Amino acid sequence: MIEAAFRTAVDGEAVVVRVPDPDHAAGTVTLWSDLELGDTTFTRVDGGWELRLSDLPVDLLEYLVSVDGDLAPDATNPQRVDGAFGAHSWVALPDYRPPAWLDAPKVDGELRNLSELSDVEVDVDVVVWEPPGAEHLILAHDGPEMAAYGGLLDFVAASIAAGTIPPTRVALLDPGPRNQRYSANPEYAATLSDEIVPALLAAAPTVAYPVLLGQSLGGVAALHAAWTTPRRYAGLLIQSGSFFTPDLDPQESGYEFWDEVTGFVASVLAASRAAPDAPAVAMTCGSAEENLANNRLMRDHLTSTGLEVAWGETRQAHTWTCWRDLLDPHVTGRLRKVWS
Repeated sequence: MIEAAFRTAVDGEAVVVRVPDPDHAAGTVTLWSDLELGDTTFTRVDGGWELRLSDLPVDLLEYLVSVDGDLAPDATNPQRVDGAFGAHSWVALPDYRPPAWLDAPKVDGELRNLSELSDVEVDVDVVVWEPPGAEHLILAHDGPEMAAYGGLLDFVAASIAAGTIPPTRVALLDPGPRNQRYSANPEYAATLSDEIVPALLAAAPTVAYPVLLGQSLGGVAALHAAWTTPRRYAGLLIQSGSFFTPDLDPQESGYEFWDEVTGFVASVLAASRAAPDAPAVAMTCGSAEENLANNRLMRDHLTSTGLEVAWGETRQAHTWTCWRDLLDPHVTGRLRKVWS
């Protein structure tokens, strides 16, 4: 039993992380986070170890604790968030507010594979969530993960129930070989735009072109597909897109598809005008992300080409929670606008 006085806690605007170790059997205790937090080595105190984190760049910190090199969630903190790489601990500062839609009423929906809806065969796994009366469509890159960790289906179901968006089906696109497909890959873009989208539109009533959603590399793939085949999409929802440039992102230069991503980004940044029928865009990003600078650059340039670009930003990192928390009002507002 961990004593209440020795649990991780918020102290004003600081977070105090504690690890019980009465005998000081551990040699080194550190904190891992996807943020630059400086030295995160714990200090020995009576009863164990302690780390005070002040001036955090986020309002919600996701982290793991390393005891002699073994990473695990914080044993003194019951708050967990799931992710593709396992559960992490999280702690919120006083200014953090979770989305209201998390606890709001939601409509029900049915999940079906694309193979149940269409005879078209594609090398991408697609599962479609459909509520009653759906006449609109969202396509979501990293769809299964965004549904599981970013609450995408709950968000759409709550938004429909509240009347803030019309009844909408969601196509969850499994990434498969993610890095290869999502790094401005012409073959993947053609499969998505020329095979998957037409199959979905033919399978069920749809009164407008679909909206394409993507996070991180999935955001690159979304912009690439819409930039090369603009007539297929009514809107783009891009969250923390990995729009790498040599100047802003030299730390990413070892990425296996660096040339493909930077080449596509450079081609967009060199364009003076977008296609006349290019879709409107909503972009969101965490203010503590490495991708913030390249997302702001892309936002400003897309605006300069004549595209309508909405922007949302919050004090979070490159996480599913950040993307979940920015779905409303930024994504909600863009969906209403392109489908009005």
